[in-house]
Amino acid sequence: MGGASLVSATAIAALVTPLVGHWARRRGWLDQPHGTAGHKTHEVPTPLGGGIALFLAIVLPMVLMLLAATLAMRWPIETAGEAPSAMPLWRAWAGGAIQKIPQTLALIAGGVVMHVLGLLDDRRPIPASVKLLVQIAVALALTVGFGIRAGEALGPVGAVVLTSMWIVAITNAFNFLDNMDGLTAGVAAIAGIVLAASSVLVGQVFVPCLLLLVAGAALGFLRYNFPPASIFMGDAGSLVIGYFLAVSSVLTTYYDPDLQRTPFGVLVPLVVFAVPLYDMSSVVINRYRRGVSIFASDRHHFSHRLVRLGMSRRIAVLTIYLATAATALPAMLLPYANWAGAIVIVAQCACVLALIAILESRDGPW
Repeated sequence: MGGASLVSATAIAALVTPLVGHWARRRGWLDQPHGTAGHKTHEVPTPLGGGIALFLAIVLPMVLMLLAATLAMRWPIETAGEAPSAMPLWRAWAGGAIQKIPQTLALIAGGVVMHVLGLLDDRRPIPASVKLLVQIAVALALTVGFGIRAGEALGPVGAVVLTSMWIVAITNAFNFLDNMDGLTAGVAAIAGIVLAASSVLVGQVFVPCLLLLVAGAALGFLRYNFPPASIFMGDAGSLVIGYFLAVSSVLTTYYDPDLQRTPFGVLVPLVVFAVPLYDMSSVVINRYRRGVSIFASDRHHFSHRLVRLGMSRRIAVLTIYLATAATALPAMLLPYANWAGAIVIVAQCACVLALIAILESRDGPW
């Protein structure tokens, strides 16, 4: 199932992206270079709307999976043409998918809201406060209405607050990260694959499939978005990617004593998303110190600083891919680590972030 999710999402994104790009260009839906805010780095008008392809590549297979599970459960066992020993496998899969229909539909509904919000913002900028309120509303709907939350040890209220803040933070981290061609898509692919592998190790099925849908969509889109990009994902794509990664990370099991997974596993998402979270935090601090809106666009992201240090855009993006992989890959070992191992993994992540901070300092203070 995981391989099918990755391949199907990659194929859909790769096929739909050029079609959306052609449609956007014909309708004049283009991102013009050298915007008034001075943060745009592309040199020619570039089609927007890539987020549509990303959204379809993630959501369409989810809908088809639910339909297939529903039909499978209605298929009589005695006429299925399968060996009796094989029946429990597909019946168990279908039964599990049916049980997750309410949760899956809630996830899709939240994705639809994020996608529409992004589309509207791509067409005509929406006030940051409105976007934030919508994101909070979606997060609360999932955590309160459908029980998708982490940190249950904090109690119902604490778990809702913590999980809602996490969903909003990761959603915005990937939105902030969409500041250079190919950056958000590549980092999302790495994070999605690593988290999927972590969830597979504990025996989960639904979560790794969802994560590989996100990773596959990002990889299929990256074919057209890697520098120099021929199409942009816009907020319609970055908000969707961040949202699905955030919710998937909440649904992943990190601590299970029965499977010898230690409590250090709860650090996995923090380490996997360390680079996007660092980038968002650094630019927010920078904007606050300069007395401008934290949502104002600028060229103070890590990627922009690397370019000013002399790197090409491609090399800068590949450098951030490498930094993401360097922090994310060891995170898979955290659920099985003792104190010493966990300290080493977290220390390595801190060292990578410190290297990023040193490189940024060469371009001037935050």
